[in-house]
Amino acid sequence: MTDNRNHIIGKVDWPLLLIYFALALIGWFSVFSAKYDEMHPHIFDLSQVYGKQLLWIGASMFVAFLILLIDAKFFNAFAFWIYCIILFGLVAVLAYGTATKGATSWINLGGGMKLQPSEFAKLGTALAVANYLGRLNVDLGKRKTRIATYAIILLPMALVFLQNDTGSAIVFVSFLFVLYREGFPGSGLTMLLGVLAVVLFVLTLIWSQQTMYIIIAALFALTMTFHLIGKRRYWMRIVVIYSCMAAFVFSVHFAFFKVLQQHQRTRIEVMLGMKDDPHGAGYNLHQSKIAIGSGGLWGKGFLQGTQTKYDFVPEQHTDFIFCTVGEEGGFKGTFVVVLLYVALLVRIVTLAERQRSAFSRIYGYAIAGIFFVHFAINIGMTIGLVPVIGIPLPFLSYGGSSLLAFTIMLAIFVKQDANRLNIL
Repeated sequence: MTDNRNHIIGKVDWPLLLIYFALALIGWFSVFSAKYDEMHPHIFDLSQVYGKQLLWIGASMFVAFLILLIDAKFFNAFAFWIYCIILFGLVAVLAYGTATKGATSWINLGGGMKLQPSEFAKLGTALAVANYLGRLNVDLGKRKTRIATYAIILLPMALVFLQNDTGSAIVFVSFLFVLYREGFPGSGLTMLLGVLAVVLFVLTLIWSQQTMYIIIAALFALTMTFHLIGKRRYWMRIVVIYSCMAAFVFSVHFAFFKVLQQHQRTRIEVMLGMKDDPHGAGYNLHQSKIAIGSGGLWGKGFLQGTQTKYDFVPEQHTDFIFCTVGEEGGFKGTFVVVLLYVALLVRIVTLAERQRSAFSRIYGYAIAGIFFVHFAINIGMTIGLVPVIGIPLPFLSYGGSSLLAFTIMLAIFVKQDANRLNIL
């Protein structure tokens, strides 16, 4: 009898795959509900987006199956080649891409087919970072290692940002989780400074520069008093820290009014309650909250959502697919979806920690970070916790590029985990 351990079906992590299948299935039915057309009532109708989503689900699963058949060493060996090919695609978008909703991030393949390289850029970056940091001769304490690592992450991030796709560019911040896990020097401080910068940015917009200067001055005086009483010698560091805080507060208004575009400023103002615009830039968020809130505890039922049925929420089958879950599934439906995502993230991190190779562990944390940022931002923007920046909800939102990219990310990790026992 053949040893089951040598058979791919027996070695893959089925709990992780079952979570994926559940999310993809929920996504398909949610897209069907969001774009339901009484003239095309069949869910398998390939002329409609829900029929096309089924094709993408099938194609993604087929590609995932092929990945499981490939030698696990392939992805480590060719990580930088994959990374370079995707970088070439990002450059090609800037030169030949087509604009959609203000972002030039699509390559027209003809026949109504389009490809979004930025969705695959996260995959390529995850492979490249895992390959580089997973090498035996890499010293995290050396400056050249830090510079090379940040360059690997920031290069595709910059190219995506140049496409005016701010949402996808922000997702690259997720790689800080990987660097923190690997003990990357300064990664924890970078994350802390990032949180502090966001807090200062928000408070400055809400309370004004003058108020923030008064608060910073008061905190500075209080801190200096405690340190002088304790006769400590860190006063110069304190001066530098608070000077940087004051300089950052001074730059907030410049960045807000000179760097951000009008629609981006309006979305932030609506989110912070600085402006009420339910019929303009805040329309999506306003209708999203109505749709989710109207679902109540148990939901209105499949195909029974009035906000969904009458297209009150724009882009509901893509970036705002969570509204469909909230209206038709209610609290129980959103709870199940959130629980599935939490289970997905926990399972990936758990499997990453049991890997024998550094490449597999780092890659696992990379895709966990990517999924988490997508999940947190997408759901956050549908309920008004973060600005509407337009990124898909993994496996649920309609879109071939995103579904295929997310599936490939997960399939590569499943393959690495299935091969872990072959690594000494």
